[in-house]
Amino acid sequence: MLLQVLGTAAGGGVPQWNCACPGCSGARAHPERRRRHASLAVRTGEGRWYIVNATPDIGDQIEAHPALHPGPGPRQTPIAGVVLTDAELDHTLGLARLREADGLDILATAPVRQALDDRLRLGEVLGPYTALTWRELPSHSARPLSGYSPGPDGGDLRISAVPVSGKRPRYAADSPEDDAWVVALRLYDPATGKSAVYAPAVAAWSDALHGAAAEADCVIVDGTFWDDEEPRRTGISSRTATGMGHLPIDGPDGTAGILATLSARCLYTHLNNTNPLVDPAAAQHKRLARLGIEVAEDEMVIEL
Repeated sequence: MLLQVLGTAAGGGVPQWNCACPGCSGARAHPERRRRHASLAVRTGEGRWYIVNATPDIGDQIEAHPALHPGPGPRQTPIAGVVLTDAELDHTLGLARLREADGLDILATAPVRQALDDRLRLGEVLGPYTALTWRELPSHSARPLSGYSPGPDGGDLRISAVPVSGKRPRYAADSPEDDAWVVALRLYDPATGKSAVYAPAVAAWSDALHGAAAEADCVIVDGTFWDDEEPRRTGISSRTATGMGHLPIDGPDGTAGILATLSARCLYTHLNNTNPLVDPAAAQHKRLARLGIEVAEDEMVIEL
């Protein structure tokens, strides 16, 4: 299994265009600190990739990674489709950038697809440009990611969704409740027996998520805020981190203590610009390192 980290920032990226917080100012002064929106590319076969979450940075993310470049044919692309973990704008706006494709395979849960179709009119907007093929993310059993039957050697990666929370995007706040609005992804490679969990937005650490993480070889999880009071302390919100739908890293209800108990390689992604971890010199990095936990970096490659 090969995972290419395309981005590690929360909504707005680092730096955010209208923000002069220390994290954003530091990234402007030191370009190596810049982070694109959180996304992942998953290789399902030689020259075949799926992108997890289509962010506003998707064009730059593709150009930054030669394995995702088109060729040898003039319109031949290794990108086979997109997997969505939720319907948030920072995870879906990039779909419009892919309209030049001959066709686009999109995996999403039922409420996510409905929000994109009914509220954002994605099918109507993109239909005149490309053919969208929707597939529902399986939650009860893993299925081949590519949608094709695996070969005799076990072949294709398997994917399944782990419901995480019923947090709806603001534009669909009055939509019906459903625990599949936000999911984590479990990726399993039958050829190696290895598995990974990708959970860029975690509002609650459910038993199902813990079970998947406990069995995984690699866990990449929501690191939006360092502590629960960060949004209020920095003035970006009147709500706490948990009130905004993100478990903090530190504190009695933080995820660091949970990740430290796992045998998997654990990394944080989806960092907000106010998170001290966007500064590579921040003391919080050493605290995580003592627990055996990493902070994912843009362009990192993870092979399992």
